[in-house]
Amino acid sequence: MIKTGIGYDVHPLAKGELLIIGGVKIDSPLGSVGHSDGDVLLHAIVDALLGAANLGDIGQHFPNSDERWKGKESIHFLEHAISLVREQGYEIDHLDSTIILEEPKLVDIIPEMTYKISYSLQIEETSVSIKATTTDKMGFIGRGEGVGAVAVATISK
Repeated sequence: MIKTGIGYDVHPLAKGELLIIGGVKIDSPLGSVGHSDGDVLLHAIVDALLGAANLGDIGQHFPNSDERWKGKESIHFLEHAISLVREQGYEIDHLDSTIILEEPKLVDIIPEMTYKISYSLQIEETSVSIKATTTDKMGFIGRGEGVGAVAVATISK
């Protein structure tokens, strides 16, 4: 049985915050504002995995009203999600994702993100696709006010 899930996340950007994407700290004057570490890519991947296995969404498992998750590294959410998916008897076939951000450019950082994610999920790096794009200066992301990510997870038994 093959199933697919989609995840999407956005966060505002602000001075004085860390920018963490795909578990990697990125040098930037603006960082992601969130209850946890604001890692949009990992949040989108977690939602894609949970959705594929019909296990709800990230907010159900890690509500922003719960102080336990304040400032928490999102890699913990990813590890929890994959354990739930595997408890259902599924394995990851492939993850495809896109980060949406005007600045900074991420091309040189994507290999580190791919490694961190594949290592955390205990899958081959070739099963993790990460791309980056801009909105060509349109909308809140284009104005540098936010960052977004979308992910698709394919799992099978």
